[in-house]
Amino acid sequence: MKVKLNGVKSIKIKGDYIKLDSLLKFASIASTGGEAKNRILNDEVFVGKEVCRARGKKIRPGDIVRCGEYILLVKQDNL
Repeated sequence: MKVKLNGVKSIKIKGDYIKLDSLLKFASIASTGGEAKNRILNDEVFVGKEVCRARGKKIRPGDIVRCGEYILLVKQDNL
């Protein structure tokens, strides 16, 4: 199966980490917490090369998250 990807989107976060479900909402991949939860529990979300089913997983700068056609590169917001 081939998946068309939109390219990598950089997401800048404040602090040391963001929880996976919050990242999906912050990046507008999920519009609600329930939608984020369903995507995670349905094995649609990868952190690195691994499927991630932990909603509260701490995503840190440098991590790559893929969900469907979206690829997110998490970066530190250095204001």
